[in-house]
Amino acid sequence: MCHVIVTCRSMLWTLLSIVVAFAELIAFMSADWLIGKAKPSGSEDVDNRTGESQEPYRPTLGIYGRCTRISHLQLSRRDTLCGPYAENFSEIASGFWQATAIFLAVGIMILCAVAFVSVFTMCVQSIMKKSIFNVCGLLQGIAGLFLILGLILYPAGWGCQKAISYCGHYASAYKLGDCSLGWAFYTAIGGTVLTFICAVFSAQAEIATSSDKVQEEIEEGKNLICLL
Repeated sequence: MCHVIVTCRSMLWTLLSIVVAFAELIAFMSADWLIGKAKPSGSEDVDNRTGESQEPYRPTLGIYGRCTRISHLQLSRRDTLCGPYAENFSEIASGFWQATAIFLAVGIMILCAVAFVSVFTMCVQSIMKKSIFNVCGLLQGIAGLFLILGLILYPAGWGCQKAISYCGHYASAYKLGDCSLGWAFYTAIGGTVLTFICAVFSAQAEIATSSDKVQEEIEEGKNLICLL
């Protein structure tokens, strides 16, 4: 018989697992890993409608995507265009970024799988006599290692020609040059930290769902068990 067991710790672990997976996925897909040097303002940067000088624009560069500004001469306006600069994997700007993409993709796939499974842990707490929480926690730890490897390799690619075109000639491996780090990089780091927190917290979720109080309510014949 299926017993639906909901505790604060198990629900918190489930929510964190889902948030971490989405955070890492969004960061990976974003073009805001590097914020390029500001484009100098000139006479062409004056808005013809208002006569005011427009603020300098800073293009952004991701692992496989970028955002840049395109001028419409006839319409006297500027639009920001975002999209992949690499049409296939081999066109990613650096071999280090290719390795980063692989490690991050593997880690994110594991996190998404765990997030999907975590939704069903309210009803199914074990499989083949092994706790799903412990198995998922182990997988999250492995995913975290893949994420760390990807984030360590990423700065090694700052010396590629693509990064230099955004960050200036002083950019090199582990040196930003005229660039700054974007929100996507910090989100990936924060998601990695939360991944290991989830891996550790999975043990608490297991303890909460197998406590004596839960067993007592199961013996009483209850199918829906909610505990703080």
